Amino acid sequence: MRPLPLLTLLFALAFATAPLWSGQFDGFEAGQLPIPQEDPPIQPAGWAFAIWGVIYLGLVASAAFGLWRRAEDPDWDRVRGPLLASLVLGTPWLWVAQQSAEWATVLIVPMTLTAIAALLRTPDRDTLLLRTPVGLYAGWLTAATFVSLAALGAGYGVLTDALGWAFLGLPLALVVALAVLWQRPRAWAFAAAFAWALFGIAAKNGLAFPGVTLLALAGIATVAAVAWARGQDPQVA
Repeated sequence: MRPLPLLTLLFALAFATAPLWSGQFDGFEAGQLPIPQEDPPIQPAGWAFAIWGVIYLGLVASAAFGLWRRAEDPDWDRVRGPLLASLVLGTPWLWVAQQSAEWATVLIVPMTLTAIAALLRTPDRDTLLLRTPVGLYAGWLTAATFVSLAALGAGYGVLTDALGWAFLGLPLALVVALAVLWQRPRAWAFAAAFAWALFGIAAKNGLAFPGVTLLALAGIATVAAVAWARGQDPQVA
């Protein structure tokens, strides 16, 4: 048995079961940063984090199928390398996030970059069992990375406060998401997970911070438009 498919499955299982021993996570605690961040505007509503159940199941199912039916497939191996790196970093992430917002932010950046690298390498087949779960994972992480960076920036009083960081973080996250969609057309799951995070932000802010709400909704519309346009291009797969 080749080690890479097996390791991918083992770490997908470890990653999926991490909440059992490290607890759930729906944002940093207010006291974890020098300037307490009590429910910052850029953070999605708590119910939006339920997407992790789908992500966990998808990654485990994908890795199991890959070991069973695609163990010798070089196209899957190109995805497995960066995906495995992301899962190795992600397995202790929940525990780290409860100990240190700073180290969790440091850790989530390479975790996200390797997840995006895995998505960009997905082949134009086995979409449901490979591109979809990896896309959901990378899409949510893309949004989560900028939520974490914004919380850290506001928590240390860099440049501006939590509201200001929402107006900084959302456009930056959108730029990264659009770049991914441009490079990997028809990454519908990536677009959906990223849009779900923005919807969670919009729903939580509502009329309390209408500027953030409108910015998040505009981001959803932009992601949907670009994903659709790239998906209709006959020159891309």
